[in-house]
Amino acid sequence: MRALIAEDEPLLADDLARRLKRLWPELEIAAMVHDGPAARRALIDLAPDAAFLDICMPGLSGLEAATAAPPGCRVVFVTAHDEHAVAAFEQAAVDYLLKPVSDARLMKCLDRLRQSAPVPDADLLARLRALVEPAARGEPLRWLRVQVGETLHLVAVVEVCCFQSADKYTSVLTRDREFLLRTPLKDLLPQLDPEAFWRIHRGTVVNVGQIKAARRDLAGRLRLELRDRPEILAVSRAYAHLFRQM
Repeated sequence: MRALIAEDEPLLADDLARRLKRLWPELEIAAMVHDGPAARRALIDLAPDAAFLDICMPGLSGLEAATAAPPGCRVVFVTAHDEHAVAAFEQAAVDYLLKPVSDARLMKCLDRLRQSAPVPDADLLARLRALVEPAARGEPLRWLRVQVGETLHLVAVVEVCCFQSADKYTSVLTRDREFLLRTPLKDLLPQLDPEAFWRIHRGTVVNVGQIKAARRDLAGRLRLELRDRPEILAVSRAYAHLFRQM
């Protein structure tokens, strides 16, 4: 089999290639690319038998790039996103891998690749197109799947007090706990109910029902007090208009 690796972090791509060679010496790495458009071109030009596609890449997501997969290509999504999309990935691909990927988990994936029949092209494309349609076509996100160690937690979105950006991750603060979601806040925001969750800062989204009070400090900056969390949230000037009637 010939495989394509698409991963926007070159060190991770190199590491995956080395481990694939060690665990499956007969597998040929046809190409390694580092962005979505390049992945799409490689799928068309090289017609690999398998493709390891990172979900979050510049230009196009792995899901979008995968719509160019040739007939019979076995698609594996490699992702740091372990929440709502996991069930969909399972239906649209031979497998999915959550970063960081252990050798044991990678070996299970390779066993599945060896044993699986090629996915019919029309079948795969139909599923992928359904996944990449705008989120607005359905209801707002209601559940988050958050991995903590070996345990998968289901968190109701209505129980979230606020979301805060943490680089490529998002901190999810509920009344009693704080989780780290492997999805950037900018990707999560379009899936939230805009009437229930307001962006108040570049890196903060608050549950409107959790706002206890909005106060200005001595410098005139707006601060929010929450009902169930001790944090005081800053409101940037760009979003201060949301509180003029409060």
